[in-house]
Amino acid sequence: MLDVTLIRNHPDQVREGLRKRAVDADIPAFLTLDAAFREARTTVERLRGERRQISAKIAARRRDHPAPDEPQPTAGTGGAARAGAGEPQGAARVQIDAFQAATGTPAGEPQAAAGTPAGEPQAAARTQADEPPATARNEVERLQAAAKALAGELAEAEARLGELAGRHQEFLDALPNLPDDDVVAGGKESNEVVRAVGDAPAFDFPARDHVELAQDLGLVDYKRGAALAGNGYWIYRGQGAALEWALLNHFLDAHRRAGYEFVLPPHLLTYEAGYTAGQFPKFADEVFRVDEHFLLPTAETALVNLHRGETLDERELPRKYVAYTPCYRRESGSHRTADRGTLRGHQFNKVELFQFARPQDSDAAHLELLARAEELVAGLGLHYRVTKLAAGDTSPAQAKTYDVEVWLPSLGAYAEVSSVSNARAYQARRGGIRYRPAAGGKATHLHTLNASGLATSRLLPAILEQYQRADGTVVVPEVLRRWGMPEVLRPA
Repeated sequence: MLDVTLIRNHPDQVREGLRKRAVDADIPAFLTLDAAFREARTTVERLRGERRQISAKIAARRRDHPAPDEPQPTAGTGGAARAGAGEPQGAARVQIDAFQAATGTPAGEPQAAAGTPAGEPQAAARTQADEPPATARNEVERLQAAAKALAGELAEAEARLGELAGRHQEFLDALPNLPDDDVVAGGKESNEVVRAVGDAPAFDFPARDHVELAQDLGLVDYKRGAALAGNGYWIYRGQGAALEWALLNHFLDAHRRAGYEFVLPPHLLTYEAGYTAGQFPKFADEVFRVDEHFLLPTAETALVNLHRGETLDERELPRKYVAYTPCYRRESGSHRTADRGTLRGHQFNKVELFQFARPQDSDAAHLELLARAEELVAGLGLHYRVTKLAAGDTSPAQAKTYDVEVWLPSLGAYAEVSSVSNARAYQARRGGIRYRPAAGGKATHLHTLNASGLATSRLLPAILEQYQRADGTVVVPEVLRRWGMPEVLRPA
């Protein structure tokens, strides 16, 4: 969520940032709404203050001139000295009862209560006590009538505030994050290649694609996967399942040794989790729902919520986490070559990295996460490149994203295996995640960052295609052999 103060004070900056994403938000209309919202909030606060004052006056009159049949607290039976835990007593109880009687509020409904205003001259209290009972009763009746009229006015003001608050929040919820200044405008066509690493393999034989290789080697069963679950699903079998598990073990081991805490989160999450991540409400219809829960589309959705509603100590930062989960997504691939096999599906495996960092450290943390993703891909011996995404191709919750993409010879193109993103304070603001400076002072929103570390469903195709040999066998990257993999994958 964007800082509403930024929108108020720098509307042109916000509008230009959103235009880089091709989002044309009506900022002037929001500022008009925002002014009305703040005015309504002030009105409600004023009326609630007047309600407390009337309540105090009624209580004071009744205390000094009780009705003949109205019991009063005595030194031995009532008052603050004998108050039960959490139960209003004495003057406070009289004030509450008085206002409830005046406004028709049901007994037991909490109301703000105040005693006789601090600093009120004792002479005034004696004057009230010396008043004739009839005069005091008339004053109470007048105050009760005023309280009843005020209650109606307050109800209307609160209803208006609620309506404006809903529209106000709805507008803010829909706004994407502002892209960083160095992120260019435009969509996928404007993405910038930062660097390419390694050389693309050159074959002196007719190269096969990953689907054919996976089938010939008995690694992936596409037919039975579709039979079990429908299009967009597959089954890893035999050495294919072992290779998938070796990749996951290799990634998790590397991240744990680098100081990331291993987390296995729930796969079913609540709406609040999707909201904090910035995926809801916009993408609420694009997840798999299970009753009041949804299946996580990425472990990022769970990890960003680990500290939702919390204020961390600055000395605890950065907090670094790594999680493994399957990822469940409604959108799937087509029968196009670019989507065949395991390149795009409804369920795939991914290791996710996440950091909670101080704002002044988030740029360095972003580069650290990128280096971790690159190190893993380079360690597999794969040719890859790093791309900085344009604003329109960057996820709505993120301010800046680098993609790490592996080369697929059969496509003559690159496929993303890691997105490395900095959300700045956008997710933290939605989730109420703050940190308190070690030197003291006001708690402030921290920054959240995430990276795939890595997703496997496109790595396996890249390994098969880049490491294939003329006889149809595939060499296994050396770093995976410690996980029980053979040197070469051969047809079963």
